[in-house]
Amino acid sequence: MAFDIDMIKGVYASMGERVDKARELVGKPLTLAEKILYSHLWDGTPTNKFTRGKDYVDFAPDRVACQDATAQMALLQFMHAGKPKVAVPTTVHCDHLIQAKVGAEADLKRANQTSNEVFDFLESVSNKYGIGFWKPGAGIIHQVVLENYAFPGGMMIGTDSHTVNAGGLGMVAIGVGGADAVDVMSGMAWELKFPKLIGVKLKGKLSGWTAPKDVILKVADILTVKGGTGAIIEYFGEGATSMSCTGKGTICNMGAEVGATTSTFGYDESMDRYLRATNRADVADAALEVREHLTADPEVYANPEQYFDQVIEIDLDILEPHLNGPFTPDLATPISKMGEAAKANDWPLNVEVGLIGSCTNSSYEDISRAASLAKQVADKHLKTKSQFTITPGSEQVRYTIERDGFIDTFNNIGATVFANACGPCIGMWDRYGDKASDGPRNTIVHSFNRNFAKRADGNPNTLAFVGSPELVTAIAIAGRLDFNPMTDKLLNEDGEEVMLDEPRGYELPPEGFAVEDAGYIAPKEDGSSVEVKVAPDSERLQLLAPFEPIKPESLKGMKLLIKAFGKCTTDHISMAGPWLRFRGHLDNIANNTLIGAVNAFNKKTNFVKNQLTGEYGGVPDTQREYKKAGIKTIVVGDHNYGEGSSREHAAMQPRHLGVAAVLVKSFARIHETNLKKQGMLALTFANENDYDLIQEDDTFNFLDIDQFAPDKPLTIEVVHADGSKDTIIANHSYNNAQIAWFKEGSALNLIKKENA
Repeated sequence: MAFDIDMIKGVYASMGERVDKARELVGKPLTLAEKILYSHLWDGTPTNKFTRGKDYVDFAPDRVACQDATAQMALLQFMHAGKPKVAVPTTVHCDHLIQAKVGAEADLKRANQTSNEVFDFLESVSNKYGIGFWKPGAGIIHQVVLENYAFPGGMMIGTDSHTVNAGGLGMVAIGVGGADAVDVMSGMAWELKFPKLIGVKLKGKLSGWTAPKDVILKVADILTVKGGTGAIIEYFGEGATSMSCTGKGTICNMGAEVGATTSTFGYDESMDRYLRATNRADVADAALEVREHLTADPEVYANPEQYFDQVIEIDLDILEPHLNGPFTPDLATPISKMGEAAKANDWPLNVEVGLIGSCTNSSYEDISRAASLAKQVADKHLKTKSQFTITPGSEQVRYTIERDGFIDTFNNIGATVFANACGPCIGMWDRYGDKASDGPRNTIVHSFNRNFAKRADGNPNTLAFVGSPELVTAIAIAGRLDFNPMTDKLLNEDGEEVMLDEPRGYELPPEGFAVEDAGYIAPKEDGSSVEVKVAPDSERLQLLAPFEPIKPESLKGMKLLIKAFGKCTTDHISMAGPWLRFRGHLDNIANNTLIGAVNAFNKKTNFVKNQLTGEYGGVPDTQREYKKAGIKTIVVGDHNYGEGSSREHAAMQPRHLGVAAVLVKSFARIHETNLKKQGMLALTFANENDYDLIQEDDTFNFLDIDQFAPDKPLTIEVVHADGSKDTIIANHSYNNAQIAWFKEGSALNLIKKENA
């Protein structure tokens, strides 16, 4: 039986009435996304029609999921909310703090030793507040959620940007910061601007070397890393219904890379099969009873241009396998053009490592198709030219692929199987030891989702390319970036030319899934007696103190901390990798604040001018000097600032150190919200060219912050070192409730005040 089956049946019981009322209000047929959104309104049955991309709406998500790196800060905040138990089903998953180095067993043992303090904290907090706990080694949050919690037509939020993976089972699943999760765990409404809608029609059917991953790699090529911002992407068409549920999950997972609020698919037979295969026949049966509400109205898919804000059409019959990268997930190259592109860009052709798995591509289907290629190494007398690693997505998948012989197949080609955790995908990969920053220029290929500089191994000179597990496996066998398995031959150990056969696999295990210990620990019914211990001298955990409100007078005489040049993701603002160990200690993690951002004035990282001394130094050190002097600062940035992970540390760290405002050309959705939640000013240039006015020694004065109001821009006076001045108009998207967060110092402060 499924987790929370009564909750799921409750969602379905009210869905029909709410969808019918929404259709009446909107006055036309509804997309799936609209049906889920309107059936999860905080006020229940819809009474208003909402304007896409404009209206802020209060929602009531069905559940919350947290991974260990972000759960620490989320739960430290929840402990201040004054609630004895979470208000909605919530889970914590220990997947980020396991470093890949030797292999699964040794790496997991080491993680349990080095991070036991954090794991014990998370388990005790979960036990106290009624939260389901998935222990280290149980699997990656998004795969575990898909296997156990996701359900068609549901709405969930998660403290990880790839929460969107659950759209593969027909959910609206959205990545958020921890403060948003605290709202929902506390029994409060969750606010979101009603999304715009992008429809992607999939014609034809995948075959041969082309995989679901190639669909989203193509979509990333079309939309770029910011083209989906503020929108839900809804996939439909014969190509969608012919695809596996886990393949749909892969596509939704990487929707985070185009900035989409989330992505989803209408309910179909592949979802029914997956639910039953993962021991959730009761959910499948309940879904069948409301099936008409779990997909768009027929008129929508018949004439999508009338119902979506943008429509994209992709023909799967002619879609080619892609590799995206390096350094950004939207730089797409069809495999037939990779040789030409590599030569033109001087990309190293020798591939040092191929890595498959991660939350994006670690299903049984993915692994079985990759294993069919690995088996050909022996069958065709080949030798794998690159190092090769596998990261299973869950203990259930790992146990099943071991039972079915796939791990032996990988071992036979010299592969390394890492723990069921995030590992190299998030930088938890000990590839170079302490010499990563000086690593050589090299190429790797992987089936992960992100390939920012330093993302996987900490080496800024590693060029990472994203592809499907089967294409990554083939390239690892060949050892060359320009290898096209559809046309190119390989020379085997006997001196013969051979070609790899097309990958073949199984949508679901023919003998069913199996597992001995999935890794789940249920909380106590009454956790009031559970004590949560945080040592006062801990380097890993630190109880939070409330942020003080930013006073209007402190927004005069502000200094520029950094003017970030080009791409500035949350990885640049708060790096992962070895820094993950401090995710529960705000002051310690703050020592990595913006150290990856490129200074526009000298094109260096972690090297900015201290206006108090005239000397240059690290960003956190410089900011601490400003804080000591009682001076607030501003960060200036480019487009899509805060792209990537949902980590709210990228907002909390600057806030903790004394940054009061962030002024950029445009924001990634989650990061903008995180800044607002922490009581900061998240602003955009009314005139993007004003970015060029900002000079290294500038001082900033907010002239009309006392008139801070919705839809009213703010005026900033910029005073240059020579005494000259420029006036900049800054737009914002704050509503009255969000302005209240700013005035109270944070959203959490407001929660505490309301619960007092």
